[in-house]
Amino acid sequence: MSARENDGIHDEAAVTPSGDDARQAESRRLPKEIYVLVAAAFIVALGYGIIAPVLPQFAASFDFGVTAATIVVSSFAFFRFVFSPSSGRLVDAFGERRIYITGLLIVAASTAAVAFAQDYWQLLIFRGLGGIGSTMFSVSAMALIVRLAPIDARAKASSTYATAFLVGNIAGPVLGGAMAGWGMRIPFIIYAVGLLIAAIVVRVFLASTAAFGSSTKSGRARLEAEKDEKQQEVMSFREAWKDSAYRSALISAFVQGWSAMGIRVAIYPLFAIQALKADTAVAGLALTMFAIGNASAVTVVGRFADTVGRRPFIQWGLFVLGVTTAALAFIDSIWLFFAFSVIAGVGSGLANPAQQATVADVIGRERKGGRVLARYQMALDGGAILGPIIAGAVVDRFDYSWAFLLTGVLGVIAAGLWFFGRETRPRQPVPAR
Repeated sequence: MSARENDGIHDEAAVTPSGDDARQAESRRLPKEIYVLVAAAFIVALGYGIIAPVLPQFAASFDFGVTAATIVVSSFAFFRFVFSPSSGRLVDAFGERRIYITGLLIVAASTAAVAFAQDYWQLLIFRGLGGIGSTMFSVSAMALIVRLAPIDARAKASSTYATAFLVGNIAGPVLGGAMAGWGMRIPFIIYAVGLLIAAIVVRVFLASTAAFGSSTKSGRARLEAEKDEKQQEVMSFREAWKDSAYRSALISAFVQGWSAMGIRVAIYPLFAIQALKADTAVAGLALTMFAIGNASAVTVVGRFADTVGRRPFIQWGLFVLGVTTAALAFIDSIWLFFAFSVIAGVGSGLANPAQQATVADVIGRERKGGRVLARYQMALDGGAILGPIIAGAVVDRFDYSWAFLLTGVLGVIAAGLWFFGRETRPRQPVPAR
């Protein structure tokens, strides 16, 4: 019995591509709907980057202490995590595009409310509610990519989408710094307007997701496709869990959330300032170095993970991320810190798009996978929430070295566990000449 039969999951990605080069290139071309999502992702990430440096200062301005200020930052991630299962059900029930737009509008409203918060408790509630909208459009975006991306270009679609977020996250803080003299409330208003623009872009330019290439269909064909979409089977979490690829993706997503999202944001800056005696600007530059490494890698994944396979990129990415993070335990130079930050970013960039493409392969285009994607998002967010808490406790009890070693070991273990995870996109044959 094959591995695919053992896992009990139909693998639509195993279809052998045509030997004709022109047809193969056409099969890997992304539809315009993906680029609409990419444009919206850039707007969202740009706005988030603008408010990221301001939010802790704004929270601290209410004089409730540093801990209270960090709780405001964490409340967003906490609400994302708690509401993820509900967002998956909503996507399956009402469709990806509708929940995507609704999520954007919720974050826009909560962000605008933050700009006018009059006390700490209002700020905490408004920012937390934004996490609900955030998980709605995050899960919806993944579901849209699953549905819209060609089978031969799922990693390419994921990496293109990720690149838009990375570029926005890099450019956003630069714009936020330029707005420093405008006051702490203006960036939130700008971000709210940006989210509203993103919602309009998606509403106007994203065609119905009921069928791939729907922009070329007649009105009657679209209605029939939408009817078929409503009748599609919903993939349950239990069914997905039977697939070793999905189980491995959940574990590696948790570790990546811990390392690339949690530790990087919470521990890297403190390590640079307290252990390496650098200033705040240098600490922020280390985050930029990680983002640059990340952005440089996702393009490679998009080009090759659809033909070479998903698993090699996930394994090497997690291994590189783990080893370079562990290596931070032994450095005392800011330049080595920069170098390892870049390499760790490369590792994260290699793993993430291939990981998302694997989950898309498990679901397939013919089923609704909102709940399955929501659990994957929960794994990422869970790592991002628990990672800084546990690593912070390790730093307080021991030092930064032990926190980096723990994180690095988790990355290497996650890479090793993928030897037991199914390859959902085996190496594709070279087209005949």
